[in-house]
Amino acid sequence: MAVLKLFLFLLFVVPLAAPCSSQATPGLASGPSHEIWDGLVRKNVYPDGTVNYNGFARDREKLDRYISGLEQTPPAEGWSRETRLAYWINLYNAATVRLILDHFPLESIMGIRNPWGQNILSVGGEPVNLNQIEHDVLRPMGDPRIHFAINCASASCPVLQPFAFNAEKLDEQLDQAARGFIKDPARNKTTRGAVELSRIFKWYKKDFTDESGTLIAYINQYLENPLPEGTDVGFLTYDWSLNRP
Repeated sequence: MAVLKLFLFLLFVVPLAAPCSSQATPGLASGPSHEIWDGLVRKNVYPDGTVNYNGFARDREKLDRYISGLEQTPPAEGWSRETRLAYWINLYNAATVRLILDHFPLESIMGIRNPWGQNILSVGGEPVNLNQIEHDVLRPMGDPRIHFAINCASASCPVLQPFAFNAEKLDEQLDQAARGFIKDPARNKTTRGAVELSRIFKWYKKDFTDESGTLIAYINQYLENPLPEGTDVGFLTYDWSLNRP
């Protein structure tokens, strides 16, 4: 019952008079502004997708202000599905960066005790952790591309995108994230006869095959040279080292 209550809260409940920062205005169907986060990732994510955590540390006040604004502006009943997705994806990524900074320097997020189960956020006054955002909110929304949009601060993860997700461009942005990840030879090897995919496709196989039927059918949507159905699929070792240069 407690889990169901939290799930319903995360998706639907909104305190209409919640306090907010100047970057997050409650009650608007468009949701809060992600301008601060957009500026931070454009500044601190390198072209190869690695992250300048020292730069984020110098911008810590902005990062904290952005996260606080989102925490004080939980999803409202009038928000569109796209607005909700953008909100939770950006909050997940910003909170992950802050979690790393709280333990920096470190070699891997795995060096943090229970990194995804800690209640490191308070959304509308409710304690929230990264697992809940991913598994109780984002995955049930039914778009497997979210797996390419959220970043776990590790070398084998999908890269932290150098832009904030926003409702107006969300479909295009999710496609960009999916295509970039699937076609990245460091994360997926898709040459004919030797297909080795990220373990993300193993861990969340059902998410990808519910509509497409097979993993090959799913990734073929993003490949210029589609692979034959029935191609054997292996999975690469996952590198949990920190996603820094």
